[in-house]
Amino acid sequence: MTERKILGVCAWLADKFGLDVGGLRVLFVAAAILGLGSPIFVYLILYLLKPSSY
Repeated sequence: MTERKILGVCAWLADKFGLDVGGLRVLFVAAAILGLGSPIFVYLILYLLKPSSY
């Protein structure tokens, strides 16, 4: 796994669901800027849920 940038959450989700990692990162950043829901909170929860191998 070489796509890891910060905590590896987007790379993990992209790998798990077969999505484009760049698009997923853009989606998280756009949601954080626009204040849609709580993307930073969700990101941290996903970090705690992802396996440590990522």
